[in-house]
Amino acid sequence: METLTRKVICALDTPNEQEAIQTVRKLATKVGAFKIGHGLVLPHGLDIVDRLQDAGAERIFLDLKFHDIPNSVALAVREAAKRQVWMLTLHIAGGPAMMTAAAEQAKAYSADQAPLLVGVSVLTSLDEHMLRDYLAVTRPLEEHMVELSKVAMDFGLDGVVCSAHEVKAIRTAIGHQGVIVTPGIRLPSGEHHDQKRVGSAVEALADGANYLVIGRALTDSEDPDSVLEQLGLLAPA
Repeated sequence: METLTRKVICALDTPNEQEAIQTVRKLATKVGAFKIGHGLVLPHGLDIVDRLQDAGAERIFLDLKFHDIPNSVALAVREAAKRQVWMLTLHIAGGPAMMTAAAEQAKAYSADQAPLLVGVSVLTSLDEHMLRDYLAVTRPLEEHMVELSKVAMDFGLDGVVCSAHEVKAIRTAIGHQGVIVTPGIRLPSGEHHDQKRVGSAVEALADGANYLVIGRALTDSEDPDSVLEQLGLLAPA
């Protein structure tokens, strides 16, 4: 069971560079990757990727959810690849041309340098009520995510992001080639914070998720091994 921890992506949800570096040093041998977003990149720029790699972060998941005209997103993918980012997110709603441009840019790099491109359809902070009543999406949330996930794969993305609730349906729809990244993973007794659709690590993996994003449960813990055990990802010592 110990290898399951390689499927864990630790979310560095802090704007503090030193705190992020300390977390990487603490957890680099216990998880498979680290996720960074606007909180770290906006104050520190993409140089933060280099500093985290120097601290021991073997794989960086750049979660900036690119959504722009095709050329702009292609340029963003290029800059991420230069930093040897392992994986990045973009919004599927950016459309076929944007996704194709991103995929073509990634293909310009060797297999060991090209970042994995994963598409975002519905944020885990949203639920069906918000989708229907505020965003005017008339089809059910899971159906909407399944259809967008198939579009993402059709236009060259490597996979998608979805909550534990949709993993099984999306895995069935996209087959076994696509990568599924699942945020919103919580301990049985954990708080939901700003997430609406959360789930357990073991169920998400059983349903077909490849990677699990776990944040505060790990970064705030004095005993990360205990957290991984509670999640069912690490055999008891």
